[in-house]
Amino acid sequence: MRQPNFIIIVADDLGYGDLGCDGGKVIRTPNLDRMAQEGVRLTDFYASANVCTPSRAGMLTGQYAIRNGLAHEVIQPSDTTGLPVDALTIPKALGEDYTSALIGKWHLGHVAPHWPPMVHGFDHFYGLPYSHDMKPLALYDSGQTPMSESKADFSKLTQQFFERTAAFVEENRERPFFVLLTLTAPHIPLKPNPDDLTGSPGGAYGEVVEEIDRNVGRLLAQLKALGLDEDTLVAFTSDNGPWFEGSSGPFRDRKGGSAWDGGFRVPFIARQPGTLPAGQVSSGLASNLDLLPTLLAMAGKPQVADRELDGRDISGVLKEGAASPHEEIVLFDNAKVAAVRTARWKYVARSYYRTYDIALDGYPLLFDMDIDPGENYSVARNFPEAAVDMRARLERARARYEPLADAFPPHVAPASAADHPD
Repeated sequence: MRQPNFIIIVADDLGYGDLGCDGGKVIRTPNLDRMAQEGVRLTDFYASANVCTPSRAGMLTGQYAIRNGLAHEVIQPSDTTGLPVDALTIPKALGEDYTSALIGKWHLGHVAPHWPPMVHGFDHFYGLPYSHDMKPLALYDSGQTPMSESKADFSKLTQQFFERTAAFVEENRERPFFVLLTLTAPHIPLKPNPDDLTGSPGGAYGEVVEEIDRNVGRLLAQLKALGLDEDTLVAFTSDNGPWFEGSSGPFRDRKGGSAWDGGFRVPFIARQPGTLPAGQVSSGLASNLDLLPTLLAMAGKPQVADRELDGRDISGVLKEGAASPHEEIVLFDNAKVAAVRTARWKYVARSYYRTYDIALDGYPLLFDMDIDPGENYSVARNFPEAAVDMRARLERARARYEPLADAFPPHVAPASAADHPD
């Protein structure tokens, strides 16, 4: 039996409440809803950060971004930082058995030695160096020698990224492949494709999300036509919660919102007929950190032994509905531990008021996520033992992770940072 193919689709700033299968009522997502009916949906899946760069660093390496010097804010056009070249990434871990492509937004360093994505194990790259609201901006194609640069047409980016993915799948249908399809939508600016309009009731935001949905349907149809449907794991998620538009569903706050779930809790759907059960829903804790160890397990490869990962293999959760391997999930705001989540409880230690980042050490905020997923009412007084335990977990996480930031030079925000928060 051949090793499975992997296509991981990552939307940019898509909210948990934007998909019908996760309770959305405005935007129409029939293909993603059907993907959930034919596969597995995780209700308690977390991005590893509440903004772009650290979330993507975590997803690609299975390690919180603080381990790789990328926990603070996001990379700006004038920055020279990036993912360390010795970081273990998904394509590096999958090895030479797999051909790999990064199609879409990179945002993990756009100057040497962190650039281009091929230095991090990808065989091919077609996409943008960072967010499409940043300048100067060019569309890169590693299929040209030397790698070409061209002007990006915002309204056609989603279409082009899916078309390039389809071409890569066609070209590599006879061997195992890994595609990380990192879309720019629905990050602002919102430029709907005039050739693929749906008349969404969600306005321009809804249009770009519905275009994503249509293209997911087209991609799944292509896999079936090529006879690759049962050989290919397709997963769909977002890099963090929604920004100025979009819905975080029942959860509190949005992208960048310190410790609150609205910035971290994101959709996750995985589909592979014959391998993953249809229509399964799991509330087990999971994170985009889990992708690397999970894909290794599903590819039949040994787990990483030469460094500590923060992600866990959730293949049992996906295949059999097993319990989550996570006892807790740590949530960061920049390089500070902001909250800890367990199956039932969440302890919040940082928030924002106006422009102030506030440490809430003297004000215990314990939330019962079973009855109050919106984090509206602290029950620290009702459950003092749980509050003590969760506070201890938080302090252990602070002691474990926060000193790791000292291994990297202090981040100096470039002049353009205020103009381009992501």
